[in-house]
Amino acid sequence: MSDLMTPALAGAAAGLGVAMPMGAMSVLLLQEAIRHHRTAMAAAAGVAVVDLGYAALATAVGPWVASHISPVEAWVRLASAVILLAIAAHGLAGARRGAPAPPPPGPDGPGAAGGTAGGARTATALRPARTFARYVALTAVNPTTALYFAALTTAQGAVLGSGPAGAAFLLGVGVASLLWQQSLVAIGSLAGARISPTARVWTFRLGYGLVAAYALKIAFPLP
Repeated sequence: MSDLMTPALAGAAAGLGVAMPMGAMSVLLLQEAIRHHRTAMAAAAGVAVVDLGYAALATAVGPWVASHISPVEAWVRLASAVILLAIAAHGLAGARRGAPAPPPPGPDGPGAAGGTAGGARTATALRPARTFARYVALTAVNPTTALYFAALTTAQGAVLGSGPAGAAFLLGVGVASLLWQQSLVAIGSLAGARISPTARVWTFRLGYGLVAAYALKIAFPLP
């Protein structure tokens, strides 16, 4: 067991290393938590799943991932920037009309009021699933995570060569990333319950402004 503790701790450090920097996805996750706690939890799980997936891919074929993504990294960054700018524009347009108030809690969680029709309950149940898929896609378009894990696992190839050690590393990555993303959800939910409508609007404007700034940052230098 002690032999597996080292790769597990290395995985946890790697997971926090890629999750903790406050980039565009962290801002979007906080904004999602202000809107709706359940969907934000699903979004956090989606981000963590991509971190784990890239770590698993890099652990298996780290050198191959690095060599095949690097030649087109600039174009992937540009595509990611365009997507993030579209998200920022949509969010800023919504903030101009006024950020939505948090939905009232119900028996099935926020926004699931009692006595709703079956169709409304189905839509509420599907919303976390759609949010999960959206955040998986948004996180996956960023090549930085893949290159990060590829470089890390290539450097530690000898340590992670065995199956149990690799599994322990991946467990550490997944748990650390998920815990950090869910912590952001908790922070966003607590803030959303305590800020005024005016402050909420400016929070959305600031958040999506940061997303736009981050998109421009990753776009340059242009390919």
